[in-house]
Amino acid sequence: MKKLWRFVHKHWKAIIVWGAGACFLLAGLIFLWAASLQVPDLASIQSRKVEQSTKIYDRTGTVLLYNLNSNTNRTVVPLSQISPNIQNATIAIEDPNFYSHHGVEIRAILRAIFVDITTLSASQGGSTITQQVVKNTLLTNNKSIARKLEEWPLALKLERVLTKQQILELYLNQSPYGGNVYGVEQAAETFFGKHASDVDVAEAAYLAGVLPAPSYYSPYGNHKAGLEIRKNLVIDKMLEFGYLTADEAAAAKAEKVAFLPQRTSSITAPHFVFYVQQYLEDKYGPDALEQGGWKVTTSLDADLQVKAEEIVQAHAASNEANFKATNTGMIAIDPSNGQILVMVGSRNYFDNQIDGNFNVTLAGRQPGSTFKPFVYAKAFEDGYTPDTVVFDVPTQFSTACSANDPTNDTPPCYSPVNYDGKFRGPMTLRDALAQSINVPAIKVLYLAGLNDSLELAKSMGISTLGKSSQYGLTLVLGGGEVTLLDMTSAYGAFAQDGMHYPATAVLKIEDANGNVIEDNTQVGGTQVLPPQIAEEISDVLSDPVAKAPLGENDLLTFPGRDVAVKTGTTNDYKDAWTIGYTPNLVVGIWAGNNDNTPMVKKVSGFIVGPMWHEFMAYALGKIPAQSFTRTDVDESGLKPVLRGQWNVPGNDGQVHEILYWVDKNNPNGPAPLVPASDPQYLYWDLPVRNWLATHGI
Repeated sequence: MKKLWRFVHKHWKAIIVWGAGACFLLAGLIFLWAASLQVPDLASIQSRKVEQSTKIYDRTGTVLLYNLNSNTNRTVVPLSQISPNIQNATIAIEDPNFYSHHGVEIRAILRAIFVDITTLSASQGGSTITQQVVKNTLLTNNKSIARKLEEWPLALKLERVLTKQQILELYLNQSPYGGNVYGVEQAAETFFGKHASDVDVAEAAYLAGVLPAPSYYSPYGNHKAGLEIRKNLVIDKMLEFGYLTADEAAAAKAEKVAFLPQRTSSITAPHFVFYVQQYLEDKYGPDALEQGGWKVTTSLDADLQVKAEEIVQAHAASNEANFKATNTGMIAIDPSNGQILVMVGSRNYFDNQIDGNFNVTLAGRQPGSTFKPFVYAKAFEDGYTPDTVVFDVPTQFSTACSANDPTNDTPPCYSPVNYDGKFRGPMTLRDALAQSINVPAIKVLYLAGLNDSLELAKSMGISTLGKSSQYGLTLVLGGGEVTLLDMTSAYGAFAQDGMHYPATAVLKIEDANGNVIEDNTQVGGTQVLPPQIAEEISDVLSDPVAKAPLGENDLLTFPGRDVAVKTGTTNDYKDAWTIGYTPNLVVGIWAGNNDNTPMVKKVSGFIVGPMWHEFMAYALGKIPAQSFTRTDVDESGLKPVLRGQWNVPGNDGQVHEILYWVDKNNPNGPAPLVPASDPQYLYWDLPVRNWLATHGI
């Protein structure tokens, strides 16, 4: 380093001269290269068509699900026939300095370069409307430094060839607005049933708001709330840049805009297709889908998808008539790799009366008792066992209320009941989980820990849950919002001995020349549970003896096949769930109403059981039979209460609840010296004494 410094100090003048010369030479070469770039004439730019469309296929790569740009709808109109509201809204949100710059914005470019360098990516655009026209008409959509170097000089040249009005006209006639809709004339007609010339301020704000991510912000998708925020942002920008007065902006925000129903098009598995399209758009940008000629091979099993749609639609009418459940969603996943085989987002995508295009498999819903296995899994991981005993007796869980008042459920008191209003006394955790009994489940959550249970569920793929401070003991009864896709994916970890594979919809993407852009055929998994714990959960959920008190239920059993299943119904009867699995298939189904109105007061088995069973029976006929792994565990060295012996008297000669015998943070360690130091001890133990007295024990 010292030698280098001495060399620089000695020859600094020569270094500066040579450095300046190199810079001038590089600048000259760039200038010559930029000067060689040609801008086609206006006629050839206007006549540009989408040449190669992206096609989405099933898992075999042979069944075409959707051609993103087939039958592209585009009606070119002159700028004079495009409402000033559209022009102003688009400029305000996309390029406020459009009329003052010369094709590029230096500050935006520098900002984009800085972000790209610091993130080692080419994610930032800094693009003006002129640059976007260049990109959409003259260049590829690949995000790269090389493309940017071409884009900037071409944008400067385009500004000298065309007027601002011509550039804006090109932009508004070519921009994608979702699906196969291109240009504002077609978008206005599709969304509002009117010409672009007749669009008002609020409608124009919606059109401009869609532009950065037309799939995500589609008025027909799952992100209508996001579109509403975007629309209001556009209006705020129009006010900021002087296109609206404060009163006009307020009126536009308050206006209720009605969108026309989505048109039927040639598409298979629409909810899944648009889920894939959103994935592609999020990862590669909306421009990449327009003309890349990509072949996207997905994970979808076309045959299972058709069967699932048939089953859901066939049962929909009776569910609505008998249970007031207007909608259903279904997911099927291969747990050995996370690949989504089936996605049915509603009973009919094109049914406007039920908001059919809303994909309920991606919506936040309360899972009811289907959340319990995650909590039990955490308890088993901590050292509790399926044979561990707790008491199912009326219990007051709120320390803000009296332990002597075990039936008071008026807030802040909390005294839950079971689905049938009965209490069963001492129960093993195996029986409590298999029969979905609530009071033991809440005790298990307390023993396992709210935060630890929550973190386990998240590690297994539940992505929508918040911090532990947002929940209480009701989490185990399904108090948090989850999605059917996440829940089905998470159950896959139980099916695969604790190995979780992320839900995968896209297997491979190839460009027009067959080059592989993305390959997810060998996605790795994560061991989120010890194999023994997953085995225990599967063993419990597939145990016909443990479920026997519920009565025979042919809808949830398949003679000769190892199938684990858990049902769930929320206390307010707004959500009914059934999730079941074999080692090589997980199927989850939800029923309810999109607007959260309650159904008839029936348990989920009656509402979704028939659909779940019919699909599962069909799917099991297509896949090989596999059995769950079951490892014998030696429990001889465990405390009696962990081995199922609940009637062992303590030092005082009395029978006690589990908190007398275990420290909840270390169940296999020494018994607590002072059990009453646990704030829940008295609240659990007093009802046990009452139960023992009434039973003469």
